[in-house]
Amino acid sequence: MTLERRDGAEPALAGLRALTFDVQGTCADFCQPLLRLGEEVNRTRGLAIDWAALSTAWRGLYRTILDQVIAGERPWMRVDRIYRETLDVLLEQHALAPLFSPAERDEINLVWSRLDAWPDSVEGLARLRRRFVVSTLSNAGMAAMVAVVKHAGLPFDAVLTAELARTYKPAPAVYQLAVDYLGCRPDEIMMVACHKYDLKAARAFGMRTAFVPRPLEFGQGVRPDATPEPWFDIYAEDFVALAQALGA
Repeated sequence: MTLERRDGAEPALAGLRALTFDVQGTCADFCQPLLRLGEEVNRTRGLAIDWAALSTAWRGLYRTILDQVIAGERPWMRVDRIYRETLDVLLEQHALAPLFSPAERDEINLVWSRLDAWPDSVEGLARLRRRFVVSTLSNAGMAAMVAVVKHAGLPFDAVLTAELARTYKPAPAVYQLAVDYLGCRPDEIMMVACHKYDLKAARAFGMRTAFVPRPLEFGQGVRPDATPEPWFDIYAEDFVALAQALGA
């Protein structure tokens, strides 16, 4: 855990009023819910689908469409619709389409609204909330994010998502939402994420940054990039360590 000066500037804590959080992967685990769902499907249907590989491919298809929306190559659509569309593509690619009806696919897609909090998330957020405004700043749709927050018991003061800007991170308009809705300057807000692309964009927008590694984001055997960077304001091992670093 570190609390560093950035480019010789003031400490990361000075003037900080609010923290915004990426949710899928950073606050909540999407891998285990997907695998549990897959295991249940396999058990009840007598199948042997490799859901770990399928979930990786699903996330890849999702990110491709997200990037197309950001680039203006496709009209804006909510993340839940993107996941549902890419699920159809995924099942076709793996010759699994005949096995699942539209209603069953809709049910599978709901997994993105039923994510589990990481073990440190609730305690860390509760501590941070005593001192700062804490809000989501997620690419998920509003309805899906409300469902995740309630299901995982995440104690946020506000729920902000890219749906309000009708684009997606890392587009600057998404970070502007925090300024507009929380009533803070960019430098009074810290973006918290386990994804470096998110923090790079937030820093370019003028926000402060905290990186919290989630080594199990994609499950066992996959190691996401969690190396510290000199431009992070804070590198904290989890949300409890982040709260300690910020005096909460």
